[in-house]
Amino acid sequence: MQPRSTRQKEIINKVIEGAERPLTIQEVLAKGQKHFPGLSIATVYREINRLMETKEIHPVTIPGDPPRYERNKPHHHHFKCTECNKVYELEGCLKEINKLIPKVSGSRAMI
Repeated sequence: MQPRSTRQKEIINKVIEGAERPLTIQEVLAKGQKHFPGLSIATVYREINRLMETKEIHPVTIPGDPPRYERNKPHHHHFKCTECNKVYELEGCLKEINKLIPKVSGSRAMI
C-alpha cells in the first residue's frame, strides 16, 4: 500500500528537491512553513524517515552537526562554511577541492 500523499508531504519533497545543498530537519521545517504555516516538525521527521526508507534521500553527516539530508546524486563532496554554518555541495575530486579550501577564510571541506 502506497502512503497517502498530502500537501505537507508534497511541500517537504519540493523543499528537498529544490535545495542546492543538504538541509537539516530545522531547515526543511522553516522552508516548508513558508508554504504551509501549519507544517509540524513531527510531519517533517516522518516524511524524512519515509524518504530514507525508500532510498530517495540519504543523510549527510558532518562531525559535531545534526544530520542533513539530500536527494541521491552522483558522487560529490560537501563544504561547510564555519561563518554561516551552511553546508554546500561541491562537484569534483576532493584532491582538487582541497587546493581551493585555503583560499576561503573560515571554511572546511567534508567528505
